[in-house]
Amino acid sequence: MESEDGMALDWHVARALLEWQLEMGVDEALAEAPVDRFAVEAAAREAAAQREAAPARAAVPVRQAAVDPVAEAEALARAAVDLPALRAAMEGFDHCQLKRGARRLVFADGVATARVMVVGEAPGRDEDIEGRPFVGRAGQLLDRMLAAVQLSRAESVYITNVLPWRPPQNRDPRPEEIAMMLPFLRRHIALVDPALLVIVGNISCQALLGRRGITRLRGQWTEAEGRPALPMLHPAYLLRQPLAKRESWADLLSLKARLRDLPAPG
Repeated sequence: MESEDGMALDWHVARALLEWQLEMGVDEALAEAPVDRFAVEAAAREAAAQREAAPARAAVPVRQAAVDPVAEAEALARAAVDLPALRAAMEGFDHCQLKRGARRLVFADGVATARVMVVGEAPGRDEDIEGRPFVGRAGQLLDRMLAAVQLSRAESVYITNVLPWRPPQNRDPRPEEIAMMLPFLRRHIALVDPALLVIVGNISCQALLGRRGITRLRGQWTEAEGRPALPMLHPAYLLRQPLAKRESWADLLSLKARLRDLPAPG
């Protein structure tokens, strides 16, 4: 046995030390090297004092700000300086769930400098496939109605919808879907700057006039987005209710008269 300084201990001295340790209650070895418990305790006290002296910093949970789709749509629409930029902004807008189930975005059709802008509701199956508004049976009827008063999408009418994506199973758009796409529609109207609007169907009236009940609203000139607006029955409704075509003919004549009274474009 050696002492702490490396010197060999006499057998009798070593025995005396062991006996002394036994008398002190030390009867088991827990480690190969001795541990200074006084030094360990002093180090623990010093560490505790340092922790108490350090400023307390509570963990602050990181919260992600909720995205407001309407506010984002308003910012994107406001930044669009022309129709191609508006279309790109709408194509990049990912908050409307309708986009995930639609084949393509249905933006517009017709002449962008036209005095008449027709605002429909939402694309159907044919529109979703072709990417243009009013190309199915209802669209063909709309073309015949416009032609009856010497108007056409090829020369004198611009057509768009409240929603650019087809709702599944052609269901009615939900209020939150209309709300998030309305800033784009308003910007669309401002960029085209038509002399008047033709608001086709209940959903369009809800979006632009804040009212429903197209059978009561139709034929009554009002104002939307700062310009004259004429609510009309949707051509799809006329396909189901042919007798209502008489009322739509009266509305078309009213539209023709209003256009005649407008000053000629400069």
